[in-house]
Parts: sequence; C-alpha cells; structure tokens
Amino acid sequence: MSKHVNSTDSKILRRIRSHGRGWVFTPDSFADLGTRRAVDLALMRHRDSGFIRQLARGLYDYPKTDPQFGMLQPSTDDIANALAGRDATRLQPSGAYAANLLGLTTQVPTKVVYLTDGRTRTVHIGARQITLKHTTPRNMATAGKSSGLVIQALRYLGRENVDQQVIKQLGHRLNSDTLKQLMKDIRYAPAWIADIIRRLALQESTE
Repeated sequence: MSKHVNSTDSKILRRIRSHGRGWVFTPDSFADLGTRRAVDLALMRHRDSGFIRQLARGLYDYPKTDPQFGMLQPSTDDIANALAGRDATRLQPSGAYAANLLGLTTQVPTKVVYLTDGRTRTVHIGARQITLKHTTPRNMATAGKSSGLVIQALRYLGRENVDQQVIKQLGHRLNSDTLKQLMKDIRYAPAWIADIIRRLALQESTE
C-alpha cells in the first residue's frame, strides 16, 4: 500500500523534489514535518532506496547525476550552507579558501574553513574537510560581503607575502562598488590590511 499523502515520508519527498537535484540538507531541514525520530527514519529509508545520498553523519544530498560521471559531488558552499542550518547563521569563507576565491592562490584547498556566528562543526566528505568555526562578532561584521572575503584572504596570505604584484592582482579583481564597501568596512581590518585597502582605493582613483 502506498504511503499516505500526508505522511512524514511523503512530505519529506515533496520538499526534497521541490528544491531539485543538488540540494544539500540535514534532518533539521524537515523539523517542521515530524518528530526527529520520524524524520531520521524517513531519511534512512530514502537513503537505502538510493533516492538520496548520505554525505556524512547527519548530512545528505539529492545528488545531481551526469551520464558520464554518475553522481556529482555537491559544492563546498552548498555543504557549508546546509551545515549552517535553518537558523540562517552567517558564514564567511576564510583562509586559503578565501584567497582561492579571489584568485590569489591557484590551489583549491582540501581543508576549507568558514567563520560563523553559529556553532563550530567539522565534516569530512571524501578528501574534503569543511569546518564551520565560531568566531567573534568583529570578524563576522563583514560576513557575506566582498570586503569580508578580501580581509580574510589577506589575513591568510600574511603581511610579508602581500607584495605589489598581489595588490595589483587584487585591484584587477575588485570593482568600484567593492572598493567602496572596503572603505566603509576598513575599521574591521587590522592596521596593515587597512593600509592595503587605502592603496587599492588610491590606485583605483588614479586609473
């Protein structure tokens, strides 16, 4: 007999399908549809049937598939957003990942760290390690902004490694709106990064 249309299983299936393939989620994504035990059991059944894939403990996706490569891996950002949870805690890429996103490093890191105002959590998915690291309100003041990405990338590189070539490369990546945002948020940057931001703004104004 088919499951009742309003059963927890059916409601979870509908929500997963509504998000489409590629969606990454946790049991908390269905907290309004049933008890935690009912949700966990439903997810286990859908995992065992092959409808969804378990990426790590308490983390799943509705995988995208490719005719040649089969099931594709979800993006790092999609995983992090799922881990951030239904409370919509803020995330800020940091470290090598922030530098890579800005094109300041070419190597894609296997260990990715996001700063967050939520709880600290780490998952391992294949060769990737993704960590949400709780940090101070000051570090989160620029979360989700281009200025936050620049500040975190420069922090990772370190003062001694930021030469004129890096500044020039960064200048090519930033538009006038981003530079204006950087100047607004300059108070959240360490003094040496604030100096670089001023140089970038001056460089843009003289071009």
